[in-house]
Amino acid sequence: MFDSTRELLDKIRHGEDSFLDLKEVRFAGENVSTPCCESVADELAAFSNARGGVMLLGVDDATRDIFGIPVERLDAVESLVLDACEDSIDPPLAPYIRRLWLPSMMGEDLAVLKVEVERSLFVHSSPKGFVRRVGSSKRPIPTGELARLFEQRSQARLVRFDKTPVPRATLDDLDDVLWQRFATPRTSDAPEIMLSKLAMASQDDAGVLRPTVAGVLLASRDPREFLSTAFIQAVAYRGTVISPQGGAAYQRDALDITGSLDQQIFGACDFVRKNMRILAKKSLQGGREDIPQFDMLAVFEALTNAVAHRDYSMAGSKIRLRLFEDRLELYIPGPLVNTMTPESFPYLQASRNEIITSLLARCPVERDDIRTHRTHIMDRRGEGVPTILSRSKDLSGRYPEYRLIDDLEILLTIYAASDSSTEAEVD
Repeated sequence: MFDSTRELLDKIRHGEDSFLDLKEVRFAGENVSTPCCESVADELAAFSNARGGVMLLGVDDATRDIFGIPVERLDAVESLVLDACEDSIDPPLAPYIRRLWLPSMMGEDLAVLKVEVERSLFVHSSPKGFVRRVGSSKRPIPTGELARLFEQRSQARLVRFDKTPVPRATLDDLDDVLWQRFATPRTSDAPEIMLSKLAMASQDDAGVLRPTVAGVLLASRDPREFLSTAFIQAVAYRGTVISPQGGAAYQRDALDITGSLDQQIFGACDFVRKNMRILAKKSLQGGREDIPQFDMLAVFEALTNAVAHRDYSMAGSKIRLRLFEDRLELYIPGPLVNTMTPESFPYLQASRNEIITSLLARCPVERDDIRTHRTHIMDRRGEGVPTILSRSKDLSGRYPEYRLIDDLEILLTIYAASDSSTEAEVD
């Protein structure tokens, strides 16, 4: 980053921003007095928690003048940086450190230290806690965003939001009928032990056994009591666009779909089935063949993936189902997991919520229209996305499309069967 002298000088003239931090170096005797070790640690951790950046030691941040560092004291400044990265940042950082010559206002070449850190695979804490670079300053990372950051980076293997105990919930908030669907048949374990084994309950910091996020989502009658956005907001619109005027006149139907996750899946399927059109064409035998706008097995798979893989730690974000005359749109909260891309969905598997997906794979299907396809809701063989793509393409002639929006949510668009392939329309 800023590898040429000209580029670096241009950046200095513009001043600090999201990728550059300037620090003058002062000494008290043989020791570095400014900056302090904690300050260096906070700035470098903030860069690594964001998109990376460069700290330039030997340049005043207020005047942007290059004062340099005496050559004989470069070792001491470098030691300060290394100590900050190893002793004051957790997990430790390994920065790139370069010694450079830069011209001062008088044209004299002075030594500076360029310290570069990349966007890290981990989330790093420093003396100020968990901070990130925002413009020219470092800011504390809000709790909700911090949970998402842990999920995005490799510490996700250590922190699973769906395994987190829910502070206000008690085991009495879990419905016996709902959670016992996942229990081992004829087990002699007490409910507390069985719920713990299923990761539907876990001890909080005070040692109290409480339902986990996964437990609340799959075994409470209304998870919104604890997770306000744990529902599907469904709207069926007239036409193919949302009217600028808005209002109920432009909506054919709207429903907030609640309940345990499996109930949300089937409730959303029923909403689509109720509001989609049924088209008709002549069959080869001369009769009429009914054609739904959407393949319901593909819709089921799409909704299953949505509730299984959405980011439940995102405050204010819910699954949104939008039904138009020519398409179905499904907005799924959360960035992509690990190295996944929209293009890799048919080929790779990755799970944000391992407990939820595991439980859905144990959850029996109680609907005849889906039971012929599988006995349990979640497929662990990676056949969900290929099913969505192939069955939708066979029906509408167009492949569904996955798109990442602002690295915050995934939009799945499934296109409806075309009227051009039919001779009549049946209500």
